[in-house]
Amino acid sequence: MSYWVYQHLGNLSPRELAEDATLRRIEAGEPAGPLVRALAERGDRDPAAARWSFVRDLGGSRLVAIDSRAGRVLAPERRMLDAHDWEYVERGARGDCDHVLLATSVPWLLADGMHNLEQWNERVCDGAWGETAARLGERVRQGLDLEHWAAFDRSFRDLGELARAVATGERGAPPASVVALSGDVHHAYLYEVGFRRRADRARPRVPVYQAVCSPVRNALSRRERRVIRMGQTRGFAAVTRALARAAGARDQNLRWRPPDGEGPWFSNQLGTLELDGRRAVMRLEQPIPAVAGPPRLERLFERRLS
Repeated sequence: MSYWVYQHLGNLSPRELAEDATLRRIEAGEPAGPLVRALAERGDRDPAAARWSFVRDLGGSRLVAIDSRAGRVLAPERRMLDAHDWEYVERGARGDCDHVLLATSVPWLLADGMHNLEQWNERVCDGAWGETAARLGERVRQGLDLEHWAAFDRSFRDLGELARAVATGERGAPPASVVALSGDVHHAYLYEVGFRRRADRARPRVPVYQAVCSPVRNALSRRERRVIRMGQTRGFAAVTRALARAAGARDQNLRWRPPDGEGPWFSNQLGTLELDGRRAVMRLEQPIPAVAGPPRLERLFERRLS
């Protein structure tokens, strides 16, 4: 209920606001409490009852905000969002603009080692190694919060294919960049994305990135930071990749890496994506408190994306 009132309505265009049935009834004088409570209960029972994804044109760029929380399908086949929501996202993710931004609260791309671990866990929970292993796998999934896009293999591939199609010009004239924007993981990083050459698929003509920043975040402990750094090592990635393949996980059609090996960053930082026509720049800054002078922002990282 709070999300609908304080966040979601502000994301909608004037036309979408005018078409919102619940808002129209409230504006007509019906008590808001019962109406919004009923909307929340319908959304809890049926993911298709409420669509939290939205599309906005910001100047010459397009933002496609993907609901990667409330629309998840857990059975019989796991998907990050239901078919109705995904069709809406596909309709919105088109070129013919300066930049396409794919916003998803949980990151699309994790470090290789963590991605492989979530792939392995999904297969084990599906019963690849038997019922006993599936029960243990579910405990691991909930204990480690293995619930990002990598844990929903079909949706992960769908989003990758969508980004590739936009970047190749298959969905309108290609933009200058395609950038997935995320947070939620209490640190920041940037990945460049590369797509494998396939006879039936064109490779992107413009850059594709995953940009992640979690401002005003819960500070990670030293142990948690060590785990994240370990997840980016080649050794951990090789071990988890072998586990995932042994459980029957498919290889991906894309690869990703931090540009020039930079990151991750664990400061309480602010991430900015600056768009100016066909130009795009990502910047990370951390606050420096007022001690010998006024408070200021100190630049940690800056990279031109297009």
